[in-house]
Amino acid sequence: MKILLIFLTFYLISGQSFSLSSLQCFSVTGYSGGSLLVRSWKPWHKNYAKYMRKHHSETIITPRKHERWINGGRFTLFSNNYGKLMIYIRELNTQDAGTYRIEVEGQWLIDMTLNVEEDSCCEVSEKVTLNIGETAYFSCEYSQNHINDVKMIFKEDKASIEMIYSRWKKKERFSISDDEHKHIFSVRITAVTPDDGGVYLCGVWINRQSYSYSIINTVHLHIITKVGVSRVSGSSGGGLMIKCEHPQYKTNPKYICKESDGCSEKKNAGVQDEWMENGDVSLYDDTRAGVLMVFFRELKAADAGTYRCGVKVSDYTESFTELQLHIRHDAEYPKSETESVYLVGEINITCQIPEKHEVNFCKEDDNHICQTISSSKVTEMNPSSERNEERVVRVSISNVSVRDAGVYWCGAETRDTYLTFISLNTKIQLNIIMPPVVRHEGESAEIICPYDSIYKSKPKSLCKGKCSTRDRNTLSETVREEKESKTRRLTLNDNVTARVFTGTITGLTAEDAGKYWCAVTLETDFNYLYTHLIVIMNEELNLTKYEGDDVSIQCKHHDEDQKSFCKAHEASMCVKDGVSLETIRDDRFSFSEEASTGVFTVNITDLREEDSGIYWCGAHVTTKVHLNVSKGTIT
Repeated sequence: MKILLIFLTFYLISGQSFSLSSLQCFSVTGYSGGSLLVRSWKPWHKNYAKYMRKHHSETIITPRKHERWINGGRFTLFSNNYGKLMIYIRELNTQDAGTYRIEVEGQWLIDMTLNVEEDSCCEVSEKVTLNIGETAYFSCEYSQNHINDVKMIFKEDKASIEMIYSRWKKKERFSISDDEHKHIFSVRITAVTPDDGGVYLCGVWINRQSYSYSIINTVHLHIITKVGVSRVSGSSGGGLMIKCEHPQYKTNPKYICKESDGCSEKKNAGVQDEWMENGDVSLYDDTRAGVLMVFFRELKAADAGTYRCGVKVSDYTESFTELQLHIRHDAEYPKSETESVYLVGEINITCQIPEKHEVNFCKEDDNHICQTISSSKVTEMNPSSERNEERVVRVSISNVSVRDAGVYWCGAETRDTYLTFISLNTKIQLNIIMPPVVRHEGESAEIICPYDSIYKSKPKSLCKGKCSTRDRNTLSETVREEKESKTRRLTLNDNVTARVFTGTITGLTAEDAGKYWCAVTLETDFNYLYTHLIVIMNEELNLTKYEGDDVSIQCKHHDEDQKSFCKAHEASMCVKDGVSLETIRDDRFSFSEEASTGVFTVNITDLREEDSGIYWCGAHVTTKVHLNVSKGTIT
């Protein structure tokens, strides 16, 4: 945007008295898109009210006492350091033309006629960004009519616009060189400091009867300070948490950006003190600690590079840490594991981290952000040396509750002077197992799903078999609150008071048997709680054999991957840690190699008397088998 600022100075004769009936009148000309600055040489008292109104029109600036800067949108009244009244009008347009009256109550009146013209010259507004200590260069174009006029530099701050350099006012580190042939003068500022940041107005002194200044260029000078360099590494496919510390600027907006694109796209949280997703990262601007947390959910090769993790100190100054991110492509990492534990049970999770690094153990929340575990449930975190490069860490979680289900990450935490980063390289999915539900064919079964109170208003569903987001076999529509949902033989009921939703299946058949997941519908389904429904077929097998005989037993099954032959008094005893026990580990026992026919065969050779007992043939669909092995032979 072109900024054209005209600075007009008019004199009030020393010692002359003025009344409100005597007016000082003058005329100024500005340019569309530019700005206008007028300054009176006569001091004014801050306790007097100030007015500015357009002739025969509305008041633009209303009187307010005891304020140095009185803002009325694009129109502003303020004083300089010498107590001189100044009028500043921004972004002129043709509608601004006309006569204005400026009054200092009890002092004097001024009528100002403003002309606004179009001009094709000098349509320049420049932005200069450089590091602290460097030399700033920027150029200011002017009309050929002003070749012989004096060149000047002004700076705009919160309380005024001050002349900082001219032929009559030199300032250390500032200098001007004029190229009259190109109608451009250049400004140089050496060894810039954060205080040098801001808006500069460069122009010329136009010697007219009213002594005016024509400002023809605006420069926005941004100063950035690099406080240090940190090197960060993470595993491709793993997670990475970076914590950039700015304790001296706790409430200032913070950001991260990539050098390769010139830091043109600055990622920030948008809302402070809340996790916010921004592209492929999540950010949290913690105003209590003065920390920006940046979480890469899944590192990829394109994430490697140099970043700035910075803070906006002011509108024109920033401070940042340079962050060099390296991505490792290691076939061993990230590791992915699945652990299962019964409700109120205890689980030990182990992971490996490099030596000389602190351990970080965190849990993904609903937004897949890994939050550090600080719960008392983590009762042990003991390192044990395994190799020179890595050590094994064990984390114990006791009295497991529904809230403990989910995805955990284990990684190494590194701290340096400027930031902390946590490289997450081991992913552990912790599933909670409910005791198996065992019922006979034709009976009813209740599958009870407890949930945490934070999910009471979320939709619930019951899912059978493989229940990932992309591969679902939902049994019914989701249920909300205490409303009941029915689908043929299935009824779902959500009791938000007890924080339990229940699925009831009537008239059980072999097809109903299987693994059931209790799901809470979020952005992606929360499926970490499951149980087994075992259906005992009504038809039992009674077999009598003698020692040394062989026997073949045909068993029904519902899933080819779930063939089991288990010896136990109760069918529920054949499920351990959520997995159906396979055949007894004895070379005399074997499964037949049959195609999928809904039946598999268990072969037992060289029977012995101790083989007698109750067997359960099949996994989720199971048949009770009574095997009696006697001594002697049949006569």
